[in-house]
Amino acid sequence: MITVLTNTWETYELPPCESGIVELDMGCGKGAYTLALAERYPERLVLGSDVMMGRLRRLDRKMEKRHLANAHCLRAASLELVSFQLPPQCIDRIHLLCPDPWPKDRHAVKRLVTNDFLCRIPRILKLGGILHMSTDHAPYFEDWMRLVGQIKLFELAPGAADDMADVKTDFEKIWLEQGKEVQHVCWRLAREWS
Repeated sequence: MITVLTNTWETYELPPCESGIVELDMGCGKGAYTLALAERYPERLVLGSDVMMGRLRRLDRKMEKRHLANAHCLRAASLELVSFQLPPQCIDRIHLLCPDPWPKDRHAVKRLVTNDFLCRIPRILKLGGILHMSTDHAPYFEDWMRLVGQIKLFELAPGAADDMADVKTDFEKIWLEQGKEVQHVCWRLAREWS
């Protein structure tokens, strides 16, 4: 099922899940990572979010075909999703994998990972929750390390996504085939926003 989140007056109500653990594949694209998460952890609720409805429709059909009742698609923009569309402190682990780096200087303002975005993450991430990110673009990765380091709510959490290290997004597969390095980093939300 695809839920379209386009408004500012209603918070998405999470479906119940057996374990109470919720994972978000933000900007899930074609959904290979979302599907792998849902298959590996049937007791968890797995949310795949993207703005591209066509991708979400195909992903939703795959979920139905595989009988993945624990996986749900959200049509939402990432900034709005973390800002007001999800309930507070509802996510255990966010996966933001290979977002568009907008590498040209004039396009950098279109980047998702900014101070504004990172300061909104603690609203939806549970205390102790994980922010897992990856990119093939070294300057973007360096920006992340600098930006997250300035926020002081997060601490590095090496190995916090090792259980999914064998799963690659479609973009990561392409970059690895081209011989590019894809860097992953995980942070734990160590302090509540006050």
